[in-house]
Amino acid sequence: MDSLSQVLLGASVAGVAVPAAHRRAALAAGAVLGTLPDLDSLPLWLLTDDPVALMTLHRGATHSLLVLPLVAWAVWWLFRRRGGRVAGAPRHWFWAIQLALVTHPLLDAFTVYGTQLLWPLPVHPAMWSSLFIIDPAYTVWLLLGVVVALFAGARARVAGRHALALGLALSTAYVGWSLAAKAMVEREAQRSLAAIGLADAPRFSVPMPLNTLLWRVVAMTPEGFVEGERSLVADRGPIRFRHHRSDVQALESAAGIPAVQRLAWFNRGFMKARVEDGRLLLSDLRMGAESDYSFTFAVAEREGDGWRALPPEQLQWSAPRSDQLARLWQRIWNGPSANGAGAVQTGAGGSSP
Repeated sequence: MDSLSQVLLGASVAGVAVPAAHRRAALAAGAVLGTLPDLDSLPLWLLTDDPVALMTLHRGATHSLLVLPLVAWAVWWLFRRRGGRVAGAPRHWFWAIQLALVTHPLLDAFTVYGTQLLWPLPVHPAMWSSLFIIDPAYTVWLLLGVVVALFAGARARVAGRHALALGLALSTAYVGWSLAAKAMVEREAQRSLAAIGLADAPRFSVPMPLNTLLWRVVAMTPEGFVEGERSLVADRGPIRFRHHRSDVQALESAAGIPAVQRLAWFNRGFMKARVEDGRLLLSDLRMGAESDYSFTFAVAEREGDGWRALPPEQLQWSAPRSDQLARLWQRIWNGPSANGAGAVQTGAGGSSP
């Protein structure tokens, strides 16, 4: 999720966990701890300029539920030894620090990017994909709770804790709604894909930018993939899918190249391949929309009948324009056009903090 949401979540859980007299200090500490896991980008940028490595190593060790509890314990132990508030209420601060760190990767896992919750185990990153990376309907409740708690005076300390708890309850309820919305979309996707002979095709669904009312569904096919949208407000009947081709043969012949293998593990094979100027370009289908994806990499070049690995290069993507976001908003409230186009080109998806 975006940095603001993580800062507010860390502040909220830490502020709820400590005594009222420690609340403002806990809000500040939780805000720092809540954004700490994303600082893994800084050493990664210093260690490598490989964009595939930067993408797939992010949300790794610093987001692992096998690592962060130990880090939280070490932070708690260090500050307890120094005395002060942590030593004065050690049990409360233990949970404040634990929750501020551990909730970060759990929230990230609700996006589609991929979060390596069990690093260093060689399992696919979690991508529960029920929230877009920025969703104001999730963040606003945390923001209101933190603002009330921050400015609550000495006589309103109980009210501050209640505001934080209410903000957490409402934001968590919104996550619950996103899972329910995803389940509705997945049911219709199963029916619609079965009707076109793709019942067993690998697929994913993900909310479109800034909301959980309009969803994008992608399923892989032998020739490429199909893509469609589902508005929980306006759409009735089956999802209308558009067929897109991918250079499946080129992707298969380059499968042994390390960057291709790394991307296939990270995105579970949800990628589009195309050959342009003799180079193999791979796009992550999970973030963006045809034909504008947030992550596209040049990974190989032609060499005879095969492929030779290139130092990976990330191609630039176009940020969403205001008219694209306006069309997205209109699509939420209106069904697909009669000619079956119905596509919302947002170019959104973004790199994940």
